[in-house]
Amino acid sequence: MRIAILCHMHHPIRQPYQGGTEAHTAMLADALVARGHDVTLYAKEGSESRARIISLVPADFDFVNAASPHVREQQRGFLAEAAYRSIQLIAAGRYDAVINNSLSSLPFRSLRDRPMLTVLHTPATLADVTAVLSHPLWQPSIHHGYATVSQANAVSWRHLLPQVEIVPNGIDLGRWTSTTAPRPGVAVWAARITPEKGLHVAIDAARRAGFRLEFGGPVSSPSYWAERIVPLLGDDVVHRGHLGHDELPAFLASGAAFIASPLWAEPFGLSVVEAMAVGTPVAALPNGALPEIVTPQAGALADSDDPGSLAHAIVAASGRDREAVARTASAYSVDAMVDGYESILDRLVSRSRSADGAADLQNA
Repeated sequence: MRIAILCHMHHPIRQPYQGGTEAHTAMLADALVARGHDVTLYAKEGSESRARIISLVPADFDFVNAASPHVREQQRGFLAEAAYRSIQLIAAGRYDAVINNSLSSLPFRSLRDRPMLTVLHTPATLADVTAVLSHPLWQPSIHHGYATVSQANAVSWRHLLPQVEIVPNGIDLGRWTSTTAPRPGVAVWAARITPEKGLHVAIDAARRAGFRLEFGGPVSSPSYWAERIVPLLGDDVVHRGHLGHDELPAFLASGAAFIASPLWAEPFGLSVVEAMAVGTPVAALPNGALPEIVTPQAGALADSDDPGSLAHAIVAASGRDREAVARTASAYSVDAMVDGYESILDRLVSRSRSADGAADLQNA
């Protein structure tokens, strides 16, 4: 199958990944190529993939959140123009199907006649997308399908879309192994450092539980970092930097517990599954998809967003059997994820061909 993957272009698709969407795009593109598909990835310059890459955003373009409103609007316009140009190239190409990983509303409107699977990586909070889908005159295309990564995230979209299928995110289980021994009394945390990821709550909870906290991730919100995190750093709270996937397995395995502290409706949480895969039990806030993933065998859930409740979960999780934790991660393989996407794409292509054939008969 000839497949075009359209992703958002804020960041290149390469290690160390800026977030879960970038990691997902990289895994998906490479896995589809490995299965014999002809894949073209429309991504920011500097991306790395086994797929063919077409880049319309230069590597030196950075979206600066701290810029003035006028400059931010210019930046959004530049990215929208690049997405639209990508859509034009896809429309002119001979692709069997499109995977939309872009977080943009443009593919919904401009690729209506193409078999397209949109993967919904966020809750229904993208203003430009929800504005299109909720418009009284908008009708979903018969050529389009929709999938998301968890039951919790599907709930937020089902009032806008006719059907949202569940395909949980997957990881390369062969990569997420480590012989590193866990250190008693040490918790680990890994994510983008932004307010909604709740690092400040994780720090407070770790200290209440009597655990040292080591954390990794890019500083995606400089103001949050400077105002909320730097004052909390100390001998018992240490930033290990933005770790690549070659470093993360050992880092995650080194913790007696992994802390997941999202203060928003986390759609999935790749780092949670990655920690589980190396045997590290998870202590998590009960938000978004985490109650689906963090079962009693995998770790412990806090009762609320309160740091004290999370501290109790850290202590409880650290006592879980690590082999049992690793077994729970086996449900989240990249093979299972790609199987799910291939099944949907096959149905979309078949349905599209049937619809086109019926239209040809009507026009004959």
